[in-house]
Amino acid sequence: MNRDAAQPRVRQLRVIVEARDWEEAVAFYRDVLGLPEQAAFEGDGDARVAILHAGSATLELSNPAQMKMIDGIETENWTGARIRLAFEVDDTDEVVGELVEGGARLVSPARETPWRSLNARLEAPADLELTVFQELESLEERSRRPGFHAG
Repeated sequence: MNRDAAQPRVRQLRVIVEARDWEEAVAFYRDVLGLPEQAAFEGDGDARVAILHAGSATLELSNPAQMKMIDGIETENWTGARIRLAFEVDDTDEVVGELVEGGARLVSPARETPWRSLNARLEAPADLELTVFQELESLEERSRRPGFHAG
């Protein structure tokens, strides 16, 4: 199959999470975190889904050594979840305060990472672990740092 490399095959990344307390999860992610509702559907047997828009998506694949390193930097060696959602925001401290007030549990307050972002770790509704991060340098500035590679 000949594909145009300029046209990505995948158009969207959608993470599907089973939320036992669906109302709590929707209220937290939509109303507190501020992810706009893109669509919502109901079906038989009280089946409900809300699709929340989270801006641009990436899939970050890390090996165990990287996960251990990130856990150490963000949390002083908290052993994190195997899957964690990370949300880039404009002001980490402000958003973390709102998320804690809205029902998240703070695992580790914001701290500057070696790659120049301000990261905080939380446990949130629907049994999700979150990193909230604010970039302190542009991608161009970070790309000049040792160990950074762009594909």
